[in-house]
Amino acid sequence: MGFFSRLFQPRSDGLKAPSDWSSLPGGEASELVLFDEEAGRVMAQFDIDAAIVGHERWLPWLGSLLQGQRDERLRADVVADDRCSELGQWLHDSGRTALGHFPAFDMLMSRHRYFHQQAAVLIRHAEAGEMAQAEQAYKRCQHASRQVVLLLRELQRGLPGARLQAALPQRQP
Repeated sequence: MGFFSRLFQPRSDGLKAPSDWSSLPGGEASELVLFDEEAGRVMAQFDIDAAIVGHERWLPWLGSLLQGQRDERLRADVVADDRCSELGQWLHDSGRTALGHFPAFDMLMSRHRYFHQQAAVLIRHAEAGEMAQAEQAYKRCQHASRQVVLLLRELQRGLPGARLQAALPQRQP
């Protein structure tokens, strides 16, 4: 039985999921499964593998700041907005439409937003030469990033077509 059992199950009372992202709704855990229609929408609108790869690229980029490298594209005011990334844009638009009624969606949004907030903190500290504080913010970014990737992978495992696609031989261009 998977850890994310009921995280993607809609609440039976129709209420929004609690803001405490660390607790599981309900008690027992079972396998994460999305309904076929919803899974089809997710698969058609979004490449989860690409989202994971894109999100994982943030950490080395942010880590370069700890080495004293500067990148004009890393501006704290821009990075603080979780919509600045492709994943964030999807989460706030099509992702919310397709998956917003699942409790784990709010958890994914929360962890993604936190990642961007901490990335902005890291940038501000690095620009101010406060490297000890920048390193602490980087550690918080790493932790939040791992949670975002874990949630995305669990979501992907729950998509019925994901297992079928993984089993098919890949075409060579």
